[in-house]
Order: sequence, then C-alpha cells, then structure tokens
Amino acid sequence: MRKDRPHAHDLVWCDSPAALDAGAAGLPDWARECWHAGLPLVVRRAPLVGGLLPVGLRGPQRSQRHPAHVRLDRVIRRVTPQDVARARGWRGHPRLDSVPPLQALIAIAPWLDDWGVDWGITGATGFELASGHLALRRDSDLDLTLRCPQPLDRAEAQQQFALLQSAPCRIDIQLETPHGAVALAEWLRGGRCLLKTDLGPLLVGDPWQAAADQEIAS
Repeated sequence: MRKDRPHAHDLVWCDSPAALDAGAAGLPDWARECWHAGLPLVVRRAPLVGGLLPVGLRGPQRSQRHPAHVRLDRVIRRVTPQDVARARGWRGHPRLDSVPPLQALIAIAPWLDDWGVDWGITGATGFELASGHLALRRDSDLDLTLRCPQPLDRAEAQQQFALLQSAPCRIDIQLETPHGAVALAEWLRGGRCLLKTDLGPLLVGDPWQAAADQEIAS
C-alpha cells in the first residue's frame, strides 16, 4: 500500500469490521445490516488524530451516510480517484446503457486527458467503479476531482467547463489545491469562494494562497 496518508475521497478497505470505530453511539441499524469489510470506506476531509483515519460509510440510500474512524494500520487497500479514472472501468460496464454518469465518462474522458489535468472520479460513480457495488442511479451526478498544485488558467478552464454542459448528467468538479478543495464552478465566477479544508470551511480570495483575508464560513 502507498506510504503517504490517504486523502479526502480516497477509498480504503480495512482488514476486519472490528477495525472500525463508530464512537460511543455505535453504528446505525442500516450500517450494521449492510456494511462489511469487503466494502470500501470513503476518506473524509478531517484531521488524522492518534492514528485514526476519518472515514464515512455509504448505505444504499442517499440519506444513509455515517462518519466513523479506522486505524490507519488496519487499512489493507487504498484506491484514489485518479486510480479509478486510469482503470477506465466504464468501458464495457454492464450498466453503461442505462446510467448517465457512465455515458458522460465516455464523452468527457478524452478531453480531460487532452487538457492535461490530473483528474479523478469520486462520489457514487467512483464508489461503484472501484468496488463493483451498485451505487449509481439514473439521476446521479458525476463527481470529479482535479489535483491542482498550481492555479489553472482561468480562460482555459472556463472553456473546458463549457464543454460539460452537453453531458447527459450534471457534473460537479472540485479543484484540490494544496490548502483544500474548491468547486470549479464557484472559482470561475470570481471573487471569494468556499475552500473545504481538514479543519473546516473557509472563505478565501485565492484558494492557492493562505490569504490573510480568510474567514471561517458559517
């Protein structure tokens, strides 16, 4: 397994359900019924404290999400959003004809590659492609992430973003900067934007700079 710490949206598998720490309240009924160690956990955007990795469990319903922790030394497998994109699992997928996010990937993956950005797939699409567990619905969005250690060219990004409007489903793109994540659509509008960090959301003028005018977003 990779030596670096897992990042938000990575999928991780643990060696046993006993490795999962759900806190004093324990797991909700739906999680006890349907979650097992063969399913991945989604890494949350929160601090790593005492060797405990913040993760989330996904249930079959959209309302079924639950935060938990797993010991980092009990993680036996990790798949990043970029790994999912590189695997090209939507090609020949048995549900390709019926699920719009998979159809969208057929159309947009080539221009994302040509753009030269380090892109990955998150959300229900990433979960299903990585695990084989059914998570997508016909009305699901396609969630993507772009690793952006340096600012994008805004004019070029605007042009690329415009191409998404013809996709067969809604597409949400998050830019992962060194300080956190910001929605591409929000950044393109200009002005202050919401930056998601491990310590909470911030309003910033430039998501690539630790700006003095950052404010905690309420």
